Amino acid sequence: MIFEKTYDLIRKRYKDFDNLSITDVRIGLYLTAVHLSDDSWGTSATISDDQPVCAKSRRDFGDFTPLQIKGRKVSQILDTAKDSGIMSSLKTAVISALSSRFIESGNYNIEYCDPVGLLKFSPGKNVTLVGAFQSYIRRIVQTGSNLRVLERNKNCLTEDQKEYFIPADQYNLILPHSDIVIITGQTIVNRTIDDLLSSITPGTEVVVTGPSSNLIPDVLFANKVSIIGTLKILDHKLLFDLVGEGGTGYHLFEYSAARKISIISDNGTEA
Repeated sequence: MIFEKTYDLIRKRYKDFDNLSITDVRIGLYLTAVHLSDDSWGTSATISDDQPVCAKSRRDFGDFTPLQIKGRKVSQILDTAKDSGIMSSLKTAVISALSSRFIESGNYNIEYCDPVGLLKFSPGKNVTLVGAFQSYIRRIVQTGSNLRVLERNKNCLTEDQKEYFIPADQYNLILPHSDIVIITGQTIVNRTIDDLLSSITPGTEVVVTGPSSNLIPDVLFANKVSIIGTLKILDHKLLFDLVGEGGTGYHLFEYSAARKISIISDNGTEA
């Protein structure tokens, strides 16, 4: 619903949408990046399917098999019914690129900072991370807040962090009792964000953050999200080089290929 409604909104606002195409693409181990014909750029986490790479169904992507993605119309990519991890990553990167022009239009409240720096943690507050953000875990623990980390794989946390681990499928038991919720943008890619947001109590401070979060914010803001943490791409060539060499979001910032930004709703930063 979040992804589909955002796509619908962009399609309505973008005057020359039907003529847009993919100029270039990189699908790396951790990140996917695209360059569109309007000279916009977008990123997404790369997710994989839960089946062997050698499975016959994984050998191509139908109409979007390797070497047939460049030059395709954006509408063809976004409207295809083909369902795979690669296609979901590609679609999210395309929506990210399309959103970038609207985000930079001056119509949104943007701060050049990490979104967590805008939150007010304190002893006794219930803080839930959806995704094992290492730097956030260390920072929140120091505030004395009651931290829980929703994660599929307990081994994503270090030994001293495993006391905060909650299995991801227990989100509906944890999120309603949280004062602050920080959600990885990868939930946009794997389409789990709708269930997560539906379990959050109104009034909770909600942040969605990461390289996959660069969505025009209207729909997320209308669905309980207070702040979107994303990135502004600074060096397009370096972006593609890093993605192609197995880079992560950390590397985009470390090598100055991108800069962190926070898009803030009118009701953000109240917690």
